[in-house]
Amino acid sequence: MVLSHRQEPHVPPPIRITEVGPRDGLQNEPGIVSTETKIAFVNALSQCGVAEIEVGSFVSPSAIPQLADSDEVFQRIERRPGVIYSALVPNERGLERARAAAVDKIAVFTATSDTFNQRNIHCTVRESIGRFRPVVSQARQTGMAVRGYVSTATHCPFEGPIPPSRVAQVMRDLLDLGLEDISLGDTIGRATPSDIRRLLDEVTPHIGHARVSLHFHDTYGMAVANVLTAWTEYGIGSFDTSAGGLGGCPYAPGASGNVATEDVVYALRASGAFVEVDERLVVNAAQQVGAALNRPLTSRLSSVYHRHTTYEAVR
Repeated sequence: MVLSHRQEPHVPPPIRITEVGPRDGLQNEPGIVSTETKIAFVNALSQCGVAEIEVGSFVSPSAIPQLADSDEVFQRIERRPGVIYSALVPNERGLERARAAAVDKIAVFTATSDTFNQRNIHCTVRESIGRFRPVVSQARQTGMAVRGYVSTATHCPFEGPIPPSRVAQVMRDLLDLGLEDISLGDTIGRATPSDIRRLLDEVTPHIGHARVSLHFHDTYGMAVANVLTAWTEYGIGSFDTSAGGLGGCPYAPGASGNVATEDVVYALRASGAFVEVDERLVVNAAQQVGAALNRPLTSRLSSVYHRHTTYEAVR
């Protein structure tokens, strides 16, 4: 691990992977993915060593029809001890469904851009945070952990570059509600390492590293470089990734898939990080869901896997 002057920890932080493929990866698919495929996908990912799997979403089925069966998926998956099974929750009705499904952790979501938020959840950033207040309060009363998503943390498809100071303010507002951690999203995949440095220079002095996760899309092929910048220079050890590079954003024109879990794991381990995730198992899980979707996946390791009869051939 190569540390810059920005941080000098005695021990590099462990890498924590939140696998978002079953939710963020599948919500942008043009067709409905079968419940059986989703269950098999989650079960396969549970064996890979990831810390958390975002299984589904309890938004209105009319808004995200691809995830309308999240209740059934949660009921039927095989839960592995030590793995957190989480879901996106927009309101109190969604929280009721999450409780009934025995969700371990919920996530609420906003953005730094009022324009993006209006397109996505039909309210301003400030209004969205107000809506979260009773959801977060009720979840915490029952011992449920709560995460916050902040989209458009570097660029907005409608408003352009986002000042890091605006990101820091949204994070502070969310943390004041009592959230455990916050995931900052490069929603359209436009960020470069210099953008990530500007962002983290602004937010990390005020918000502990352990409470920050990063969520990169790979539209311009910069996502792995951004991950390595955040880890090597700032000691950020928590990342949201998607097996096979599945995903996108239905409300962000031009956004491609999430950075692939297997590519991030490979890059971090090759750079000296301790990562408990087995990228071979991630590749296999991604290949299974890719076959069900009947299309190739975008990850580099999945491409390598296709060129060899076994993954071991390239290790």
